[in-house]
Amino acid sequence: MDVAGARRLVETLSVTADDAARGLKDITGGDPTRQDERQIECFDLAWAIADIRAARSALKADAGLDRDLAILFLRRHARRTLDRLGDIAHALGRDAAPLHEIRDGADWQALADWTTPDRVQQIGRAVIAAEGEVGTPALPGDAAMAQASFARFAADTVAPLAEAIHREDLTVPEAILGPMRELGAFGLAIPEAYGGTADGDGEDATTMIAVTEALSQASLAAAGSLITRPEILSRALLAGGTEAQKELWLPRIASGETLCAIAITEPDYGSDVAGLQLRARKVDGGWRLSGGKTWCTFAGKAELLMVVARTDPDPTAGHRGLSLMLVEKPSDEGHAFHHHRDGGTLSGKAIPTIGYRGMHSFDLSFEDWFVADDRVIGEAEGTGRGFYLTMAGMMGGRMQTAARACGVMRAALKSAIGYSQDRKVFGQPLSAYPLTLAKIAGMAAKLAACRALAYEVAGTTDAPNRAMDASLAKLVACRAAEEVTREALQLHGGMGYAEESAVSRYFVDARVLSIFEGAEETLALKIIARGAIAAA
Repeated sequence: MDVAGARRLVETLSVTADDAARGLKDITGGDPTRQDERQIECFDLAWAIADIRAARSALKADAGLDRDLAILFLRRHARRTLDRLGDIAHALGRDAAPLHEIRDGADWQALADWTTPDRVQQIGRAVIAAEGEVGTPALPGDAAMAQASFARFAADTVAPLAEAIHREDLTVPEAILGPMRELGAFGLAIPEAYGGTADGDGEDATTMIAVTEALSQASLAAAGSLITRPEILSRALLAGGTEAQKELWLPRIASGETLCAIAITEPDYGSDVAGLQLRARKVDGGWRLSGGKTWCTFAGKAELLMVVARTDPDPTAGHRGLSLMLVEKPSDEGHAFHHHRDGGTLSGKAIPTIGYRGMHSFDLSFEDWFVADDRVIGEAEGTGRGFYLTMAGMMGGRMQTAARACGVMRAALKSAIGYSQDRKVFGQPLSAYPLTLAKIAGMAAKLAACRALAYEVAGTTDAPNRAMDASLAKLVACRAAEEVTREALQLHGGMGYAEESAVSRYFVDARVLSIFEGAEETLALKIIARGAIAAA
């Protein structure tokens, strides 16, 4: 099979997915409420679109190992895609003949003939010879330099501390935060005019995800996620803040003088941002917040919280009743805090988790906590715009999460390769066995495809569907990270299950990726499927 045939097959699958979207539009009339009655079909549609999009990005590789990995990715995911589209056709009572024609077609057969066991083993050997360096993007000069600098820092400083931070559930230490300030990590999304390192309007997503990936390879929780919160808050400020707010806060965020956290999720609302209920009661000179937030990562150490609050008490206002506020607090090293100020209280308690330790995610409780009027992003004009400003920040966060997933996958793949070469089983290195080679090839194929999609989305700054593309990149990469780290742990055998092995950390850390920055189900149903149906 050649690349042209593989690309042709991807486009055929894409046309079929578009037809499934039209079918869902026909049966629901394009009504989102009726689409919720078809969640199973919508979920299948979203995943079909995501796998097709990842394969299309990967197949831009014309030659060499990356081309072979792209074709292998297509082989393994095309079958699942056809099954998903077949289930949709059956559920909607539509003709499945076009799907059967794809399976009977020359391109499908060529794909099956190409991906023989012998060829898959060859790919696995090539991945081992490349030491897991697959899907490497061609970065522009500044991004390449930044990635190299942060990769050295991650290897020299973060990696030696990562295990202790995870196993002892420590807070990210100054030994990591200090050098990250010096490297300008917190200002990557902030324009130079406000003290950051980004050109123009701060839209340099390629550098951001290149750095995020490098940091996450050393540790997701102790480094890879540190720059996500300042990016989300910075983008929200750039999108809707007053000039005075930008001049006050962006330089502090860029320098790392002020560490940030994001308080969006609530106990009963999860990814349903429009339904949030934290109350903001208007008083002289500002607002008083009452209610709870949960899964607020880094809320202890942070001195500035970006809080989504309901400023319009009318329950029918929905997302239009939300505003975005900057809430200041003292920095706390521990796993709990309780502060009194201006007649109100703010308390927090870290949530014990199986992984993603270091930054800690907190439950927060606000009781009449005062926030001045000039701490509402956009001030008076920003009231009621909280949902939109949050979404402006979250798009970058989702691209970053795709990069974080790629970083964890890189670490897991390299660990699996190293262990399989050292470990002898029945007199041979584990890497000599066909099944090991097939597993390594499959892991590398997922990583290469996810990297291709993540960097492609990051580079398309003016694409009209960029929010959808960011969600697609996150959806695919986060699930792939779970699968790749699972296989890496399995190849380590009993040692993989031991906490002393880094691969056990990769495994439990990867599991959070499909949950935060927009849960997998929310992205699939509310953004990807809904967008595809609307466009059908």
